[in-house]
Amino acid sequence: MSQQNLEIVRRGIEAFNSEDIERILEFIHPDFVTEVPPQFSTEPDTYVGHEGVRRYFESFLEAMDEIRFHVEQMWDAGDSVVLALRVTARGRQTAIPVEQRMAQVWHVRDGKADRATIYSSVGEAFEAAGLLEPS
Repeated sequence: MSQQNLEIVRRGIEAFNSEDIERILEFIHPDFVTEVPPQFSTEPDTYVGHEGVRRYFESFLEAMDEIRFHVEQMWDAGDSVVLALRVTARGRQTAIPVEQRMAQVWHVRDGKADRATIYSSVGEAFEAAGLLEPS
């Protein structure tokens, strides 16, 4: 199952990079939940279900262009997947490039992502997933 979860998350990130909300929602479980903490957004919030995902991308796309999620590394964590991720974008009004690095833990249920938790470091994400940090 874990190799399958890695592939599901990989396809989900590809969907995010397409900016096609319908394609993104194919990957998202109806019970999906994620919280964007203050250190990663000027408008931190919790996003729930398909409507929450729509709202997240609509607000992100209002402010930014060329949004891309770059997976630097993925780790199998049993029922979840840990990602080292770099997000790049360009300000819609300013054209200023933006880059953020983060780690995430994605949980998969019924072949779809049902939760994503954002962390400041891979170490934090590994600890949350119950793994030892890679050396």
